[in-house]
Amino acid sequence: MQEELNEQLDLINQVYELLIDLAVNWSFKLFGAVLVLIAGFIVGRWLANLMLRVMEKREVDVTLRQFLVSTVRLIVLVMFGVIALNQLGISITPLIAAIGGLAVGLSLALQGPVSNYGAGLVIILTRMYRVGDTITTQGCSGLVEEISLAQTHLRAEDGELIVIPNKHIVGEIHTNSEANRIVEGVIGIAYSADPGTAIALIESVLGNNDNVDQNAAPEVGISNFGDSSIDIEYRYWTATGSYYNTVHAVNLAIFEAFGEHGIAIPFPQREVRLLND
Repeated sequence: MQEELNEQLDLINQVYELLIDLAVNWSFKLFGAVLVLIAGFIVGRWLANLMLRVMEKREVDVTLRQFLVSTVRLIVLVMFGVIALNQLGISITPLIAAIGGLAVGLSLALQGPVSNYGAGLVIILTRMYRVGDTITTQGCSGLVEEISLAQTHLRAEDGELIVIPNKHIVGEIHTNSEANRIVEGVIGIAYSADPGTAIALIESVLGNNDNVDQNAAPEVGISNFGDSSIDIEYRYWTATGSYYNTVHAVNLAIFEAFGEHGIAIPFPQREVRLLND
């Protein structure tokens, strides 16, 4: 009985010593791994801030700047994470193989999101457009507010947020007019009216409107000789954020100017035939 009790005590002592040994060894390893991760966060942040300051001085595009900074921070964290795993004695070779297999499966299951990320990478690296530009694509137009790897956010003049997946932009036709949009208008005048006076009035209206960009000179001229009118076309640039307000104000001002100076705007002429049985 005494021998069995001694054996049990010896077993308990062995287990206790083993637990103490594991606790001491693993505590040091775990502490070292935590220190490595903390160092990774510090180094990643420091390196990212350093790159950010350098790119700000060189006036690198905001979107490209954010992408490069995030990428560098992620690479640093992954490197220090690998070091932390080695500190714990964990082999990363099976982990890399598992991640590779999982990536293949996910790429097949998530072709849509993956293609969006790939397209976003192309947009950022090639700088197809930037934050603050005005683009028109897929029947949508607005000011670029944010570019992420997955999607592009456009802000319309009325405040609506338009979210377009990046795969629907890359490879498609899109128009980039930077911060402005072009306005194209046509107004018909009677053949008895003086087109020179009409053109001068439109030019005056466009020159007196503060929302019309005067850096790109407005264009006004005769575009067509219609059946009942001489068509005067006018083109000008305006900020995307005030597009519709400017269009409405300019059109009203042109109509009022024509009325004050006696420039007639004819009614459409239509031929009506009566057929008898």
